[in-house]
Amino acid sequence: MALDIMIVDDSAAIRKILHRVLLQADVPLGTVMEAGDGQDALNKLQGASVGLILSDINMPNMDGLQLLSALKANEQLKSVPVIMVTTEGSSSRVMEAVNLGAAGYVRKPFTAEQIKEKLAGII
Repeated sequence: MALDIMIVDDSAAIRKILHRVLLQADVPLGTVMEAGDGQDALNKLQGASVGLILSDINMPNMDGLQLLSALKANEQLKSVPVIMVTTEGSSSRVMEAVNLGAAGYVRKPFTAEQIKEKLAGII
């Protein structure tokens, strides 16, 4: 069954790389939506349905932790698994994401195999 996904990262290049990595990892993709920051993601998710969100932590306007908090507070979106994809070296920020309800995290740079492993227990 195809999985609709949202990729949230302020870098268009990283969004394209993640999309390609999902294809390489044989993830059965449906619609792939993209957003440049958390606020953009929330706007695009209004009236939309996704089965997975991949989000960076460090972004302008609304970062990934703020996005995660907003998603978990939203009745329609709180059950959507969120995987943080980040360069964040601070384990406290990563732990904050996990405590907020992130389904997992992957550090940049990542491989298709790492993404596939992370998704295996979720999809």
